[in-house]
Amino acid sequence: MEQLGFDFGVEPRRLMKVSPARLSTFDDCPRRYRLAYVDRPSPQRTGPWAHSTLGAVVHNALRELFDLPAAERTPARAAALVGKHWKDAGFADEEQSARYRREAQEWVEEYVESHDVTGDPRGLERWVSAPVSGSGPDTDSGPASMIVEGRADRIDERDGELVIVDYKTGRREPDEQQARSSQALALYAVAAARTLRTPCRRVELHHVPTGTVAAAEHDEASLRRHLTRAEETARDVQDATDKLTVGGDRDALFPAEPGRRCAWCDFRPSCAVGQEAAPAARSWDLLAPPRRET
Repeated sequence: MEQLGFDFGVEPRRLMKVSPARLSTFDDCPRRYRLAYVDRPSPQRTGPWAHSTLGAVVHNALRELFDLPAAERTPARAAALVGKHWKDAGFADEEQSARYRREAQEWVEEYVESHDVTGDPRGLERWVSAPVSGSGPDTDSGPASMIVEGRADRIDERDGELVIVDYKTGRREPDEQQARSSQALALYAVAAARTLRTPCRRVELHHVPTGTVAAAEHDEASLRRHLTRAEETARDVQDATDKLTVGGDRDALFPAEPGRRCAWCDFRPSCAVGQEAAPAARSWDLLAPPRRET
């Protein structure tokens, strides 16, 4: 009897799992991607970085703040949560750590004072995942070629649509162009829309030190561009990984891209090319200068 609707002679298409962090790492430096995600056991890394510690503390404090009832989301509570989550990792000494702890507490106090924090987000540090096509964000864009996944800092719902919120604590204020060009935000928007079954086009970068919000509204065309680029990178990753598995040259398949960022790369101790490209940065060198010395 003829079997209808099935072709058992065709191997199912393998869906590539991609995350913004992995794609960005490969685009910046394939060697760093290999060291981070392919090589086992994991190669030696640098120690902690103060700017990363600072960013993680602020993220954790704001996440916990939004877990509280709206009436308890006060500036003072936000500052207290910074103190609760504070760590000294990467700072030059206790004095520097204490100075930046006070700085971060001022940031979140002012952020809570100047932004409406009374609404309950749809997601906090929410994991979103969705099968998508590089041809576009909609379900009719063709068969899925990859699974986009990642963890969004915050997902709001406003006027029946989702908004992706990403906190930033770096030296420079982001602008609209950075929000629009961020592949991470675009992929989160696509995955959140599928995961939570609610439209999502708006993405925002919230620069906590200044309270600046850089926002962009995506449309189908702009999301398609991000998905197409993500699919191209994902195929390059998969191709290099497959060739490595069958004995390909690891350095040729995952070449280093030396530059200034080699100074603070986590895998600098395991990369001779990076060591030659730039002198090692100190673990606190990427901190923004404090707004005022105390």
